[in-house]
Amino acid sequence: MNSMQLNGNGQDPSGKAERLRERAIALRRAGRSRREIKEILGIGSNQTLNEALQGEPPPEWTRRPRAKDALHARARELREQGLDYDDIAASLGVSKSSVSLWVRDIPRPERLSYEECRKRSAEGSRLYWETERPVREAQRESVRVAAAGQMGVLSKREVIIAGAIAYWCEGAKSKPHKLCERVVFINSDPGLIRLFLRFLGEAGVASAQLRFRVHIHETADVDAAEGFWRDVTGAEPAQFQRPTIKRHNPKTVRKNVGDDYHGCLIVGVSQSADLYRRIEGWVRAAVKSGPVS
Repeated sequence: MNSMQLNGNGQDPSGKAERLRERAIALRRAGRSRREIKEILGIGSNQTLNEALQGEPPPEWTRRPRAKDALHARARELREQGLDYDDIAASLGVSKSSVSLWVRDIPRPERLSYEECRKRSAEGSRLYWETERPVREAQRESVRVAAAGQMGVLSKREVIIAGAIAYWCEGAKSKPHKLCERVVFINSDPGLIRLFLRFLGEAGVASAQLRFRVHIHETADVDAAEGFWRDVTGAEPAQFQRPTIKRHNPKTVRKNVGDDYHGCLIVGVSQSADLYRRIEGWVRAAVKSGPVS
């Protein structure tokens, strides 16, 4: 039986229940808790209190924040934009069942056109990589920094080994059909050029023996490129020979364009036959140093 006393017709002739309800609602709106309302009004059961507060929404302070409220709201936005459950779940990183619970009251959107599907897929991919790319680059950089820390300061011997191997990979080499024992190194990486110049210094090559030549496409800023390589090498302008200009092929889709394109630098060493033979010996010793243990 209802805890509020009603007559046989389900009415409250004395109005006690209505007065109780009015007082309960007033206390609730004044910020009282359910326990306080029961104590003040002398209500003994939760059922009676529930009947008195029926239809009265709980105050905001009783609502506990939920971690997924933002996801809930975003899921509804995406659904209204026309995304299906699978796309919403993938975009937010939640389960499909959660998406269904959050948006099932929103009518199913019309099927999107092929073009619109591709457009939204591309946008989703862009947004994903906008966040993911910096994270992955930070991971890559942490590996680079750790590896750099393992190197320390290179000794003369280590510079000789590194420089000789670098030359054998990127430098000009004598062939049985074309004997040419002269040291000529070419590269576009400023760091590798600096390493090679350090190698030459450790190998006893004088600065006066060095000649430089910029190798670059005709569409680039040749003067700016030469200035860039003078800064890298610290060489005098007189040591730079006339640039080698590569003719542009319109059919070739080049990626090395823009202000950071400086072409390649050719480093030549005069009177370097003996150095070339020593490089051969250093490389021979390095590649035949024995099996990896």
